[in-house]
Amino acid sequence: MSDGRSRAAPEAAVVAGAVAATALHGALRVGGAPPDLARLPLLAALAAGGIPLLVRILRQAFRGEAGADLLAGLAIIVSATLGEYLAGTLVVLMLSTGVLLERFAVRRAASALGALASRLPRAAHRQREGRTEDVPLDEVREGDRIAIFPHEASPVDGVVVEGRSTMDESYLTGEPFQVAKTSGADVLSGAVNGEGLLVIRATRRAVDSRYAKVTRVMRETEQKRPRLRRLADRLGMGYVPVALAAAAAAWAWSGDPRRFLAVLVVATPCPLLIAIPVALLGAISLAARRGIVIRDPVILERLDSVRTLIFDKTGTLTRGEPVLTSIHPAPGTDPKELLARVASLEEFSKHPLAGAILRAARERSLTPLEVSRVDERPGAGLSGLVAGLDVRVTGRRDLQGIDPAAAAALPPSESGLECVVLAGGSYAGLLRFHDAPRGESRSFIEHLPRRHAFTRMMLVSGDRASEVAYLAKEVGISEIHAGKSPEEKVAIVTAETGKAPTMFLGDGINDAPALLAATVGVAFGRSSDVTAEAAGAVILEDSLKAVDELFHLARLLRSVALQSAVGGMLLSLAGMAAAAAGLLPPVAGALVQEAIDLLAILNALRMSLPVRPLSDF
Repeated sequence: MSDGRSRAAPEAAVVAGAVAATALHGALRVGGAPPDLARLPLLAALAAGGIPLLVRILRQAFRGEAGADLLAGLAIIVSATLGEYLAGTLVVLMLSTGVLLERFAVRRAASALGALASRLPRAAHRQREGRTEDVPLDEVREGDRIAIFPHEASPVDGVVVEGRSTMDESYLTGEPFQVAKTSGADVLSGAVNGEGLLVIRATRRAVDSRYAKVTRVMRETEQKRPRLRRLADRLGMGYVPVALAAAAAAWAWSGDPRRFLAVLVVATPCPLLIAIPVALLGAISLAARRGIVIRDPVILERLDSVRTLIFDKTGTLTRGEPVLTSIHPAPGTDPKELLARVASLEEFSKHPLAGAILRAARERSLTPLEVSRVDERPGAGLSGLVAGLDVRVTGRRDLQGIDPAAAAALPPSESGLECVVLAGGSYAGLLRFHDAPRGESRSFIEHLPRRHAFTRMMLVSGDRASEVAYLAKEVGISEIHAGKSPEEKVAIVTAETGKAPTMFLGDGINDAPALLAATVGVAFGRSSDVTAEAAGAVILEDSLKAVDELFHLARLLRSVALQSAVGGMLLSLAGMAAAAAGLLPPVAGALVQEAIDLLAILNALRMSLPVRPLSDF
């Protein structure tokens, strides 16, 4: 970030200097100062700002990156040669503003990697000989006992040896649920501890951990990310040769070098250099008002060409939390009574599924029952006395040892999570949970090919195959890749990007490398600073409608930008023809070009105005 600001500082100074010089020149002219004195501020601005810009343009030309800036650079030289110092200063102002906007737009990898590193603690709480001491991460070795305090991220991969808690591993695995941790459970570096104290035995050093691998993959992906030429550059590749040819032909035909200068002044591509950035800033402002943060404006150019949309599962097409999806009561058991008893007991539990059960009971307006005893021991499930009846919440495996006949009669295992309920010592029912899809997921996916020309949609997740398949069926996606690590996600996205432009939509740290590998990376929500830094855009609203609005916003920007740029160039071509015919001298040509600039900029400003609803699903 600091490097980006330091690189932008010279351009900001040039912009400020050009504005000040123009204002001072006008004041001197109005005050009746001699022409030579009035020109001094403009000469200073041309020297201070024009020379560095010309050097940069020449370097780009030698690298084969010349675009619209080349014609503007020639305009600076021509203006100075003609004595049109005001025109030259204005061109300097336009060029510097464009460079400043470009510097501002290109912030990605450094901040993303910084955010990723900041998630891990800088030290580990190592236990030795009954004492706990903080040591740097690089001093942790395999076999060390490491304490993880509540709400801290695990510094290394390990296995729990003491304590009981839950951990949020969705940043790295894609699993949407809080995962219970007790002795013998694996812990991933970067996973965030819940309310309890855990002691783990380190199984890898910090540099070899899963979290470190994600960091390395993201850095490698960023280094391989291709650079996209700006829209103005691409348009300028055709406009510049035409302008130069017209200017040279006018000189050759008339024998008057002033014709060359007049055509070149009229041809200065200000609609490209100013109108497009103005439209772009308007689009960024409009997006922000709709809960969309555009981190890399280049994605607004890319979105219209994207044909493959790759979804992460958790937190994008789903809400990232378990939902009770079905109740299978034993014969003779009322499902509402079953849920009421379980929910009354779960009020006293910190199990990851307790919240889903309580929400389901509230949605059904079930009245809590009296609970007089609660017992929740690690590995033994939850039990208690509910309205005078013993109730126990356990798993399929435990039921096998308690009541083999009931276990044999259980519904077949399916995707998602489940818990078995016993009442009065007998099997009472089975509760099933899924990471349920958002209500708008199916309609959003169905309208993408019809409205946005998507030809492929894929679901790529670190979650289990059964859970991914369940969601894919619910939302209407046929192509799935389940159980994928961040490295495997990157490989899939990279391969697909080689076939067609791609967009990746994700919300976890495990998605950050894939976001960088895609043609367009969009982070959904604010669940991770790392993901937000790696993405080209961040959707702050918890709705897929905002993603659809991003598509329409990009399309609107492209339309307005092309109207401003192409329309301005066509008017400039007409002015060039008049200048070549001798109808416009250089000064008049500069005024005509200013009028064209004004029209192009006014049209570009339409992007900042409130528009009709952008979503169509």
